[in-house]
Amino acid sequence: MVEPMSVEGYDLLVEEFKYLLEIEKPKVAHEKLVAAALGDRSENADYQAAKEKLRFIDKRLFYLNKMIQNSKIIDPSLHSHERVSFGSKVTLLNLDTDEEETYVICGVLESEPENHLISIHSPIAKALLGKKETDEVRIKLPNAVKEYEIEKIEYENIFSLKQNIRTKVDFSFH
Repeated sequence: MVEPMSVEGYDLLVEEFKYLLEIEKPKVAHEKLVAAALGDRSENADYQAAKEKLRFIDKRLFYLNKMIQNSKIIDPSLHSHERVSFGSKVTLLNLDTDEEETYVICGVLESEPENHLISIHSPIAKALLGKKETDEVRIKLPNAVKEYEIEKIEYENIFSLKQNIRTKVDFSFH
């Protein structure tokens, strides 16, 4: 499956992949060798811990590699956002409650639903894609059907809205 993501999202993905491959994995492999030299591996907690860390690192590298291969880099600032598309900030009016809700449509790895950054694969995003201002939208959610009117479509940089941007500290396995 193709995974749309912003330029910044792709760069962060590649940064994590390189860090794990070039720094973290060799460091943990060395820890494993040092622990193995201490004797009986079956009862060596340091050896078992390093072995488990390597397993987690390899799983994460496999996942990141798959995401990199399937990525489709999109620069949402280049779109007009006359219609809802990747990177659109959409202000909706809930027709049942008359309350406004705002969502930004982004890639799965960039999403933070708690901060209104929703994956392009989410039911809300799928229902909104291609719609324009004043369109009414029925969104089928797992426990309900909600009706909205699109009040505003604009662009705001996804990463300027993110609250949880991963860093090298987050890439490490402790």
